[in-house]
Amino acid sequence: MNRELYVPRSWTSDPDRCRAAGLAEDTTFATKPELATCMVARFLDAGHQAVWVAGDEVYGGNPKLRTALEERGTGYVLAVACSHEVTTGAGKFRADILAKKVSKRAWQKLSAGAGAKGPRSYDWAVIDLADLRPGSRQLMIRRNRSTGELAYDRCYSPTSVPLTVLVRVAGSRWRVEEFFQSGKGLAALDEHQVHRYASWSRWVTLTMLAHAFLAAVRADEHTRRAPDALIPLTCNEIQRLFITLVVRPVHDTAHRLGWSNWRRRHQARSQASHYRRQATQE
Repeated sequence: MNRELYVPRSWTSDPDRCRAAGLAEDTTFATKPELATCMVARFLDAGHQAVWVAGDEVYGGNPKLRTALEERGTGYVLAVACSHEVTTGAGKFRADILAKKVSKRAWQKLSAGAGAKGPRSYDWAVIDLADLRPGSRQLMIRRNRSTGELAYDRCYSPTSVPLTVLVRVAGSRWRVEEFFQSGKGLAALDEHQVHRYASWSRWVTLTMLAHAFLAAVRADEHTRRAPDALIPLTCNEIQRLFITLVVRPVHDTAHRLGWSNWRRRHQARSQASHYRRQATQE
């Protein structure tokens, strides 16, 4: 787990304000990509391994972050804007201009992971980028199969990898965003008032631990086959059961478990219906 507090420049330029909030005397302004670079470095320097890093346009458009990851041999799939410029063997182009040059045969339909209503299937294409440094670099383009909307990612890996791997990493970014929403809803990640740095740090650390507990229990549950007609336990359901049975225990445990099974059975039917509908549309 890792976290950093983004402190606006209006704060870092006001020593009295920083002091009142409990920030260190040497606190200086840092952009979000700079904070991300520090967090990744701290994680790797602690002996952990990170094969891939994924992020949105705020991070993908920052060349210093990309360079820092490449120097550590860490692969990345980072979103970039349509106006982002890349260099190919034919010259320098905007991402959206390159997308128009992709042939119909170059697009591949691939799933970026399972969603609530079925596989997240898009059309994907990659264009190799020109770079004399070691490693493999591409611009990856994602096309919505319904609307035709395009999205772009800059990709790097120490060695060449299949498109399916890059797509899987791109899909992991959505899971991170879902984890943020889940952390807010299940562990109150966003409910601190941020008056003092020390209390914010403790609060965020504890809420991340609480959410990690839910995620670990969920992962453990998914190693076993769920009862027939029930979806596997979700973080939401685990939190509900934990509060009901542990935090606020009641005598009618069987009744509470029955309600849990009813919800999961209903969700399983809904999920199956969504999958069938998607299959017929394709």
